[in-house]
Amino acid sequence: MTTAVQSLPDGHVINEYVIDKLVGIGGFGLTYLATDQNLNLPVAIKEYFPTDIASRGGAGDDDTSIRPSGDANRETFEWGLTRFLDEARTLATFRHPNIVRVMRFFQANATAYMVMEFVQGAALTDWMQTRRPLSQATIEKIALPLIEGLGIIHRTSYLHRDVKPGNIYIREDDSPVLLDFGSARSTSGGRDLTAIVSPGYAPVEQYSESSTQGPWTDLYAIGGVMYWMVTGKKPVDATARLKNDPQPRAADIGDPAFYTREFLSAIDWALMPDEQQRPQSSGELLARLRGRLVQPVTQDTDRTQPLDTPYADATGHTRTVPTPQQQPTSIPVDTAQLREIEGELAKHIGPLASMLVRKAAKNNTSIEGVIEAVAREIDDEQDRSVFTQRMKENTRPPSSRSSHGDRTEVPTQLAAARFSIDVLERAEKRLAQHIGAIARVIVKKAAMRARDEGELYLIIADEIADQNDRKAFIRKAISASRKV
Repeated sequence: MTTAVQSLPDGHVINEYVIDKLVGIGGFGLTYLATDQNLNLPVAIKEYFPTDIASRGGAGDDDTSIRPSGDANRETFEWGLTRFLDEARTLATFRHPNIVRVMRFFQANATAYMVMEFVQGAALTDWMQTRRPLSQATIEKIALPLIEGLGIIHRTSYLHRDVKPGNIYIREDDSPVLLDFGSARSTSGGRDLTAIVSPGYAPVEQYSESSTQGPWTDLYAIGGVMYWMVTGKKPVDATARLKNDPQPRAADIGDPAFYTREFLSAIDWALMPDEQQRPQSSGELLARLRGRLVQPVTQDTDRTQPLDTPYADATGHTRTVPTPQQQPTSIPVDTAQLREIEGELAKHIGPLASMLVRKAAKNNTSIEGVIEAVAREIDDEQDRSVFTQRMKENTRPPSSRSSHGDRTEVPTQLAAARFSIDVLERAEKRLAQHIGAIARVIVKKAAMRARDEGELYLIIADEIADQNDRKAFIRKAISASRKV
């Protein structure tokens, strides 16, 4: 019996939904176009159906339940079902105009269903056929909102893991939306039913279960989508790029009549085969594309864009990346003020706050400038306004705070209420190897924001200046924490 035959039949009613037709088949399940009878609206419904280990029916012609294929697969099937429901709960919390919206989820037929908005429009692959070549402004209007949406996903410790042209739709108003979270998983660990890989868009770490995946994994994929939009060619399979990389750089083959070298070099940065040489967060890639972050110079200096090359930013204005001599003098560091800004910003954007505040402090001559710079990272306009006003009111000279004590110190008992003393001491000891005795204060403060030990290490790792040391710290620390 084929998977198509095992799908729910057209016209089948499940809860308030009528199945119109099967529209997608994946390793984790089936996707249907359906009609919500209460609202008379089209919806997309994903059914948990791991076809490799399960089948439909078996108890009569009217049996539409999903059953594991034998007792040997029962534990894996039930684990996958729990994971599907957990992910549905997480995805339902996402609120971003460029991420497909999960409206509800429910259980029936001994399996689970996820109800999503039905996107009216066309797949990016079809939409582009009559529009090549795309201008830089058009690509930015598609890519930048998607990168922002990925940032929302990453802040919940999830990865999409299957960003590709076929999973990007262009609505009728030309706005993009990222679809198909069937491959999404949490970075907090655990097993997977299977590794989903889309050649050309999946980085090399996605081919191995033992490799560390993170935001940089999805950013490689969105870089691949941008490369395809610029060149018309799918990127070379990542496994073929590890030695003697045969892929031409976007900066070398992109049409200079359409694209600036700064824009093209940002795409090449996202597509670096070595994960440590890629942007580590959506915020970093967005800053680069918007002209606010200069790509670090690598050993391959002849492949690095000169710093003083003019380019057009996302708004179309011509700008020039300043050379190091042109960079503004950084403000005198007031640790208390910067940490207060970090703490408030982290409520909106998560652990990325620490890195952004440090960079803003290097590129602004006043604390007000730092506040305004980092406030741009808050998507919601009202939240951004409240943040800016509150921070400008609260950032006072250290002398005016002396009567209140050190506001950056988090009492030990409060941190210990969220994590065991052993966990806190272990984190302090590891971080102290990089930054010294101040690690104790950093860990206590981070413990008040982290949801689990893994996120605790992600937050405190921002204090490690060297990028390679930071990534090694995260890997070793999280690996060790899972063994405890």
